[in-house]
Amino acid sequence: DALAAAEAGADYLGFVLWSGSQRAVEPAVVQAITAHLRQLPDCPLLVGVFVNEPTAIVAHLLDRCGLDLAQLHGDEPPAVIGEPTSPLYGRAYKALRPTSLAEAEADAEWYLPPQLLDGQPALLIDAYHPNLRGGTGQTADWHLAAHLSATIPRLMLAGGLTPDNVAQAVREVRPYAVDVSSGVESSPGRKDHKWVRAFVAAAQNAGLK
Repeated sequence: DALAAAEAGADYLGFVLWSGSQRAVEPAVVQAITAHLRQLPDCPLLVGVFVNEPTAIVAHLLDRCGLDLAQLHGDEPPAVIGEPTSPLYGRAYKALRPTSLAEAEADAEWYLPPQLLDGQPALLIDAYHPNLRGGTGQTADWHLAAHLSATIPRLMLAGGLTPDNVAQAVREVRPYAVDVSSGVESSPGRKDHKWVRAFVAAAQNAGLK
């Protein structure tokens, strides 16, 4: 799946390192995959997905698994991202699941990184769900996301994206990047390579790159 996504032109590859997800991958498996990917001439940025993991453990897993960035989906405090003494400073971005524009603007103010490295998203906007942490297949609020995208550079859009709707999402929201999981799966944790290729091509042709 990872090789198929990289060959399709994906700019990021995500690995779920949260045991509560049906897409969870063991660190040793991630390490083996990323070691292979690093041999590619154009390796995507490799991202670990975490939920409420202690900061030191996230930093350790990034190093152990050969990952570039952490995508944080829990209740992590803003200091984890914005404080220079944090082990994740310059290595993480926050996934938000806002219920309103006011909430989104407040959270964005708290969680925007003070500086961004090459390719590092500033924030990810996902669909709200009272219990689940991403991968729900529910569509995010594109109007809300477009409002944020107009003022926040490097906003990544997630939530219910598929090969059929990603081009429209890109045109309406104008995000820096898009994130997909369930929208290109044949079953939880198993990607359909035809859908992966179709998704990447649709996003690129809509003017994302």
